[in-house]
Amino acid sequence: MSAHMGIRLSKKLSLLVIAVGFSCVVMAQQEPQFSQYMFNRMSYNPGYAGSSGSICATVMYRDQWMGFKLDNPTGGSEAGSTPKDILFTFDMPVKFLHGGIGLTLVSDKIGYHNNVAVALDYAFRMFWGEGNLSAGLEVDLLNSSIDLGQLHGPDGQPDPQLTNQEVSAMLIDGGVGIYYQVPGKYYLGLSVKNLLGAHSDEIKFTNARTVYALGGYEYTPSMAPSIRIKPSALLKTSNFSFFQADLSCLVDYRNAFWGGLGYRVNDAIYLLGGFNWKKLRFGVSYDVTTSRIGGYKPGRSFGSLELYLRFCFKVVVPQKPPTSYGNSIYLL
Repeated sequence: MSAHMGIRLSKKLSLLVIAVGFSCVVMAQQEPQFSQYMFNRMSYNPGYAGSSGSICATVMYRDQWMGFKLDNPTGGSEAGSTPKDILFTFDMPVKFLHGGIGLTLVSDKIGYHNNVAVALDYAFRMFWGEGNLSAGLEVDLLNSSIDLGQLHGPDGQPDPQLTNQEVSAMLIDGGVGIYYQVPGKYYLGLSVKNLLGAHSDEIKFTNARTVYALGGYEYTPSMAPSIRIKPSALLKTSNFSFFQADLSCLVDYRNAFWGGLGYRVNDAIYLLGGFNWKKLRFGVSYDVTTSRIGGYKPGRSFGSLELYLRFCFKVVVPQKPPTSYGNSIYLL
């Protein structure tokens, strides 16, 4: 084998290694991860759409594993970015549809992968027991792309066949969910995202079916009526091969300020806090990475930062005045 052929073979093997490596990362955390999940229920469960009774818009930004340096087995100067997520949701109740509708936009970037997704949700809602039960449907449109021009061989040089090439694919998928809530007391939800498991041969990408179980409870101590304690949990599994659990507890004071702690099993401990101002709700969380990629050393993750902003309002339709009167004086 000539030296030239050896270098070419080595490049191909290196490209294969990083492609497989990033595929594993994408499969392990394909759905964006948020520590303030309790304020972002619609992105996990379409049955939540319109359940607040208000018209709401939410924006979240997450910078995950800040400071962590990704290894680059291809020898290039850059190894792509750690996960960075931007999420926008909008939902509202629609009376004549007997439920609510919602819209979710997500930008998820990790390594050389960039995913942009749009989801449309509809939830049918009915009264059941003390609260209301809803069943939701979701239609997803996902554009997934990878920048092959950033991949380099072991000699640090780009492969001429891949330079400045960006491949992408458009996938259509869906999801279902059920959601039950007793306002001011508790909520429970179960959902499946990426139900079709859409696949693209072009970029070797498959949507991982993800199951979410979400729940929360509110408790007011009799000795402190101005305080509400709100524990919650989020459990998820991708293809029943990857499992993750979030457990958290918030303390709310007069529905004006809140703070609390959360734990993501084998990944992070996080702090949460925020406040309400008129129709706006602002929150922030900071994760302390507890896995092996964490630690306050150069090249290690020193944590994840997340910001949250929500705006809600209600449209009150005034009652029409009566158009006829029963008083006989109007007949004169």
